[in-house]
This record gives sequence, C-alpha cells and structure tokens, in this order.
Amino acid sequence: MPLNIPDKLPAVKLLREENIFVMNESQATKQDIRPLKIIILNLMPLKISTETDLLRLLSNSPLQIEIDFLKIKGHTPKNTPSEHMKAFYRTFDELNNKKYDGMIITGAPVEKLEYEEVTYWDELKQILDWAEHNVTSTLFICWAAQAALFHYYKVPKYPLKKKMFGVFEHKLSHPKLPIFRGFDDVFYIPHSRHTEIREKDIKKVETLKVVATSEESGVTIVKAKNGKQLFITGHSEYSRDTLDAEYKRDKAKNLPIEIPENYYPNNNSENTPQMRWRSTANLFFANWLNYYVYQETPYNLEEIK
Repeated sequence: MPLNIPDKLPAVKLLREENIFVMNESQATKQDIRPLKIIILNLMPLKISTETDLLRLLSNSPLQIEIDFLKIKGHTPKNTPSEHMKAFYRTFDELNNKKYDGMIITGAPVEKLEYEEVTYWDELKQILDWAEHNVTSTLFICWAAQAALFHYYKVPKYPLKKKMFGVFEHKLSHPKLPIFRGFDDVFYIPHSRHTEIREKDIKKVETLKVVATSEESGVTIVKAKNGKQLFITGHSEYSRDTLDAEYKRDKAKNLPIEIPENYYPNNNSENTPQMRWRSTANLFFANWLNYYVYQETPYNLEEIK
C-alpha cells in the first residue's frame, strides 16, 4: 500500500530501502481515489522505532493511506527528540474535529500501574470515547488493549508472577473470521507484558468474543462490535530485534528479566533472533485494513457514527 507520509519522517528512508512504496504529497494528489485516513496514538517510548514498525505493516495493501500521529497533550516523551514530536505529532485538541477510517493505539510501559494512576488516563479516556463515534475501526495493542477493555467493558487486568516475554504459539477459535484470512492453523506473536486479561471475565460481556488464544500467553485477540474494535494483547508489529533490545537493556540495568522464550536459536542470546511472526503480522494488518476499515468505512468520512 502506498503510504502518504511526510518526506522527512525518519521511517521514510528505512522503508524505501526495504522497497516499500512511500509517496510524497505531489504523487498522492494525482491519484483519483480517496485515501484511507488512519490515526496512530503512539504511547511507546521509542516513537521512531514504533512508527517504522507500524508503517511497514500498513504498507502491505494496494490502497493509499494518509497517516496522522497523535500524542498525549500532558506527557513529554523522554526517548524521542522534541523536534520530532513537534514536526510529526498533533494533540487531541488539534485533531478531535476530524473523523478517521481507522485508528491504532499502541502499548505503553505503564502496565504495573493501576489505570487511574497513569498520568494521562483522563485524556486517554476522552480519546477512547471519541473513537467510538469518529473512527470506523480501532486496533488496540498490548496495554492499550487492556486499558480499552477496562474502560469500555470493565474487564480487569491481573499481575503476572513473571513477565510474559517471548514468542508464543497461538491457535484460532474462530478461523473463518475475515481478520484471519490466510492464517495458518498455528501462528506466532511476540509478547512483552507484566499483566494479563482472562477469558472468564471476557465471557461475561456478551458483545466481546475471544478469537485467538495461546496455551502459554493466554487471551491474545478479542473482537467487539463486528470488528469496530479489535484488541491484541501481543506485539505482532515488533521487528526482529525488539525483544532482543528489551532483554539486553534490562540486563544492563540489572533488572529481573529472563531470556525471551522461543526467540533465540538454541536459547542463546548471542544468536540472531528467529523471525517467525512476519507473515502473521502482515496478514493481520492487511486483513484489518481491508475487511474492517476499507470494506466498512463510508466514502464520506462525515457519515461515520
């Protein structure tokens, strides 16, 4: 999918080196179609890496996409230059009068906190309420999935005895859903989290459906409102080296961390990590864009309700 994003965004150079089609604005204006408008609320600390990971996956489809990046108004990122945030991100106050075909809300390193203890919880709740009526389909990732399930449906989270950390095998409970078009019977997704949601709580909510699980990592994908909301507790967007960087970062800080499971060949962190979730990630994002965004969104964005 050709991405219409600012030429100076750091991800552009990397994506072009990977032969991913990135348009500039003059090219985009010559196409006589309406691009999909996607808004990304990036709560991850390494903004540029997350941008690149998500844009790489959003490119895997034949339609043009326009991306807006959203930031939390009262939170200053420590790991991303202020110049980058100023150039490419907007606050909710600047964007809340728009409507979008799709939205992605990422994970955040705040899962050990109670939701109400997160400094931007009130603003996030405002954004979640807005998304219900101004976005055709929203994809919630990791902590955002837990936070949204709690906000919308009061599904609680639970602390884990140790970090769920590694690449785990998953199975589909509803393989005929469009989101799983082309999936294998068994597939892999990375996880990196300290908390979990439980199937018994989700089953109490009639409008929620668990559609993919893992014997090791538990509930992984939950669907609501015919795909208007999709919640994924893992990180299919992660690149090959993301877990490696997290593991070595925490080891260097002498934090309690175990080697990520099912990740390094021979369980040796000196080996190059094995990439076994790339096809799953590309299918998941392409199916979301096609079946839950493009096929469902009105041509006139103002008709989104």
